[in-house]
Order: sequence, then structure tokens, then C-alpha cells
Amino acid sequence: MKLAPRDASRYFAKPDTGRTGVLIFGGDAMRVALKRQELIKNLIGPQGDEEMRLTRISAGELRKDPALLTDAIKAQGFFPGPRVAFVEDATETIADVILSALDGWKDGDAQVVVTAGNLKPRGKLRKLFEGHPNAFAVGIYDDPPSRDEIEADLKRAGVGQIGPEAMNELVGLSRVLDPGDFRQTVEKLGLYKLSDASPVTTDDVLAVAPASVEAEMDDLLHTVAEGRSGEIGPLLTRLQGQGSDPVWICINATRHFRLLHAACADPGGPGQGINRLRPPVHFKNRDRMVRQAQQWGLRRLEQALEILVETDLTLRSAQKAPVMALTERMLIRLAMLGSRA
Repeated sequence: MKLAPRDASRYFAKPDTGRTGVLIFGGDAMRVALKRQELIKNLIGPQGDEEMRLTRISAGELRKDPALLTDAIKAQGFFPGPRVAFVEDATETIADVILSALDGWKDGDAQVVVTAGNLKPRGKLRKLFEGHPNAFAVGIYDDPPSRDEIEADLKRAGVGQIGPEAMNELVGLSRVLDPGDFRQTVEKLGLYKLSDASPVTTDDVLAVAPASVEAEMDDLLHTVAEGRSGEIGPLLTRLQGQGSDPVWICINATRHFRLLHAACADPGGPGQGINRLRPPVHFKNRDRMVRQAQQWGLRRLEQALEILVETDLTLRSAQKAPVMALTERMLIRLAMLGSRA
């Protein structure tokens, strides 16, 4: 049977130990590996590998000795509990061997988990699992994780409440980072919020985001706030090439200008205002942001925030204009507004 992506996410989180097997395939080896790890862990538990309830077989080994998979399926271990026979990097050349092993599968045997790269729809391996009455075939594509998948990752990392802006920040990061780095970022967030029951904020997310992503975004935001409109295009192109989402860029720009507005509105002036911001501004950005707040002034910063909110609503609406072009126009408009301050 074929599992749709949403159904697959639910199945990986709570798999059925009575199934014959699951084929996980896709062009991105990291995405396939992460899904395979999640599935196997939820099938046999965190101690399953140590209790020898997991048998790993490479495609090369199976080609040399076709009996390996059948033996692994039928073998009885010393420890009770579900077992898994995992075949890694399978190709069409071993489809018949896997078919033979599945034909002899019975209740109580080890569940077969097979991973593969891109497979043709008419290939033997896909047809075997998609047509099997008690097995699944799951295609893992290069689409960014869905909101449900991100929420599942957060739950696994022990992250409780999360604010809507922080979730938008995570969604943006999921489109910039590769799957492994994003999973590590979520795990870091869980450690960062350990023993802290307050909802996750955008500042919490930025605190654990990879430095390279944050640095690229900082360059763009400082360029806009300092009115250097001619430099926005190349910076935005670089971020776009990394997969940055326009809504995520807009959220970060709004956060930056809100900080400038709060500093400028402080009775002690921008210098004292920057010092009072919580969490504190990084010392490398402090003097730069003080100058930005002084240059803009309160009235123009309020105008900037109005432009940002308007653009954010437009990006989230059903409009059909190119979203990155809208974002670039908004950033250039802000930079020109700041240069006249």
C-alpha cells in the first residue's frame, strides 16, 4: 500500500508492529535516514538495538547471500519485543530476494524496513510494497517539513508551548536548513528550554539557530536599517539561494525594527534603550543598532513597522504576485525611507 506524506508521518510516530514491512525511498538520503531512524526507534524502542532486536543488512550483503533477510525475519532473539530486519540502500537488483522473504512472512516475524534512493513508479521494488496487502511504500520528497512534522519534532524534543511567531520562525528555518541540521536545531531548542515552562519565543529560536543562517540574516537587516538599498538585491539572492522563505525574512525584519523602536522610545534615549532590551542585544551589534535607532527616529520607525505589518499580511494572503519580489520591494522601500531620515 502507498502511504501519503501526512499519513506516513502519523504512521512513523505510532507504527503497527503487525505489519510485514515498510519501504522508504527518496532522492535525499538524509531525509530518508531520519524517517527510517524514527520508524525503527518507535517499532523496537530505544533499547531495541542493544537488545539485538535489530538486524542490519546492506544491499551488497543481500546480493551475495539472499538467505540473510529470511534468516533475520525468522530469527528469535534472547529479549522479548518486536524485531526489525533493516535492508539499507536497496535497488531493483534485490527486489526478487525481498519479494521471496516477504512471501514467507508470518505473524511474530521481524518487520522488514527497506530504504532506497529514487525508484521508478513501475520498478519492481515499489510495485512490491505498493501492491502488498500488509506492507507500506513511503516516498520521501525534497519538500520542507509540514507543520505537523515540525510539531512532532518539537514534541519529541520535549518542547511544550510555542508562540505563533516562534512557530513561524521555525517554519522559516525548516526551509533554509537541511533536515539533519533542522532536527539538531529543534533538539537544541528542547535543551535550551529545559526546566523552563514558558512558551517558546522568537528570541529562543534565534538563540539556537545555526550561526551561519543568523549571520546572513543579520547582514541583510543591517543593510536595510542603514539605508544601503543598492546592496539588498545580492544579499536577498544569496538568502533565496539557501531556501529562505519570504515570510521568515519579513518576520525577522519586523523583529529588528521593533527592537529599534523600543530603544528609540526609551526615556533615556536609544543608547539606554538598547541596554534595557531583553534578551540583550549582542555586544557586536549594540553600537550599530544605537546608530540605526538614532538615524531613524520614532516616527519613521513607526512608519517602517506599518510597512512590515502590511507586507506580512500580503505575503500570507491568497495574492498571486511573486512573494520574493514583494519582499525585495518592501526592503528597498524601507532602506530608502531610512536613508531620508
